[in-house]
Amino acid sequence: MSQQSPDRSTASPPARPDASMSLLNNVMDHSLDDGYAEASARRRADGSAGLPRTLKSKLGLAAGLVVAALVVTLGAAEARISAPVVAKEREELIDRIDAETQAADTLESDVDELRSDVSERQRKALERHGGDQGQLVALLAGATPVVGPGVKLIVDDAKDTDQGGGGPRESTGFADTGRVRDRDMQRVVNGLWESGAEAIAINGQRLTALSAIRAAGDAILVDNRPLVPPYTVLAVGDGKKLATAFQDSADGQYLQALKESFDIRTSISDQAEVRLPAAPSLIVRTAEPKAAGSGAADTGKGTS
Repeated sequence: MSQQSPDRSTASPPARPDASMSLLNNVMDHSLDDGYAEASARRRADGSAGLPRTLKSKLGLAAGLVVAALVVTLGAAEARISAPVVAKEREELIDRIDAETQAADTLESDVDELRSDVSERQRKALERHGGDQGQLVALLAGATPVVGPGVKLIVDDAKDTDQGGGGPRESTGFADTGRVRDRDMQRVVNGLWESGAEAIAINGQRLTALSAIRAAGDAILVDNRPLVPPYTVLAVGDGKKLATAFQDSADGQYLQALKESFDIRTSISDQAEVRLPAAPSLIVRTAEPKAAGSGAADTGKGTS
């Protein structure tokens, strides 16, 4: 006779919907730490919970509240009294700053006007003492704006300036990267002069015989004025011949090597018309004009 299997149809109670959130439920159900709860229960049991019950305790609490109110009141009164003084001092300071700023702006404007006046006087004196060659002398000295055909050469840093090592600079130091350096621009300018340029400007800065291209950190300075890449070099001369002569020169090949080794971006194009501004005030510290009838005129030597 076959035995009937026991009845196992009794199902376990369904799981709570929030069973997976037991940690969160525990935190919500026991928001107060057990130790704090026990301490609160003891205070309620011995009657020490709540407000003080004895007269002495009540007087102490009242005295504390009076002192706190007095401190707050005195602080508010002092702040109200000192507020106008602070506001007045602030206004006076703002007025002084505005006045000094205006004075500095006025002085800067006066300096610019004086610098322009000195430059204009120098140009006129140069033209006057140059005789028939006054305009040519002024042009060669950079004392006058010039216009004519020429070339436009743009030199810019590489997109990735972290490259380094080897290359035409023959260095593996920090400076041997895809960033244009002052010595690179020196070679570019010297190459243009050698190739027949009659006047050159970099980013609007006219170059003269006394111009200096230096570095200050990672910045390139032309006559102590910082330039920002890309560096646009404008040169007046026979456009096509000047461009060809520069590219074939040693300095032009050097610039091409920088492009191939460090991805420095360059482009050169001949221009039908190039306009260059006059150079800033030309300060001559050593040379002096030769006086007529002086000993220097007899010997043919200039003075310095």
